[in-house]
Amino acid sequence: MSFQLKYILNVEKPVIAMAHFPPMPGSPLYDADAGIAGILKWVKADVAALEKGGVDAIMFCNEGDRPYYVGTRPESLAVMASVISQAAEHLSVPFGVDILWDPIGAIALAKATGARFVREVFTGVYASDMGLWNTGCADAVRYRRHVGADDVKLFFVINAEFAAPIGERPIGPLAKSVVFSSLADAVCVSGPMTGVSVDEENLELAKRAIPGTPVIANTGVRQENVRRILNVADGVIVGTALKNDGYTWNPVDQARVAAFMKTARG
Repeated sequence: MSFQLKYILNVEKPVIAMAHFPPMPGSPLYDADAGIAGILKWVKADVAALEKGGVDAIMFCNEGDRPYYVGTRPESLAVMASVISQAAEHLSVPFGVDILWDPIGAIALAKATGARFVREVFTGVYASDMGLWNTGCADAVRYRRHVGADDVKLFFVINAEFAAPIGERPIGPLAKSVVFSSLADAVCVSGPMTGVSVDEENLELAKRAIPGTPVIANTGVRQENVRRILNVADGVIVGTALKNDGYTWNPVDQARVAAFMKTARG
């Protein structure tokens, strides 16, 4: 395997946990009374619970900015940069970033904050909940070189959430194509939306197609399926299962994190 997740995340088969941002200024659900200070307080609390619960890495994402843009708003990018810089200042585990849905903005955010990886939908054209979505991979990967962020690894989501590709391709050939033509460092395989389990057969097909590239389960990983998924995948990304009552929009529950990690480590 030419690139292994342990090179940037320090462990084999890492558990990457989500630190979901509340809605940002301008978003319909933004809490103007709590303000940006409230966002920082929320994110810091989630990060502390994830770190104490024993996760291997954290990924910051503007999950609360519903409905999502194709691209991102400058105020969201600015708030994320400020909050991540403060929340990650003394973080003991590596971190990455994701912006829904803006690959170039996410790479810029990673460069500014010291993130080690970016997860995005870098390739394909989709009919989505956000409208017609053309990702423009070449611009994003060239932007990484332009800003001197070659050390930031790119995790390609190859079956986008909240969207259907215009022109279906089998998951195995798709994964192989994305690695060959678009220079993916790792491939993420998703379910249809946040919190919905990945099709484990798709994980197996992707692994067989790209044996030299990490394959990560991107959605719907829970305590009851994490060991089975890690038998196939090179790592998992988990968010909803670590929240109070397993509800996406709740705060992180440290006890759930610890229980999840105990199971994941077998």
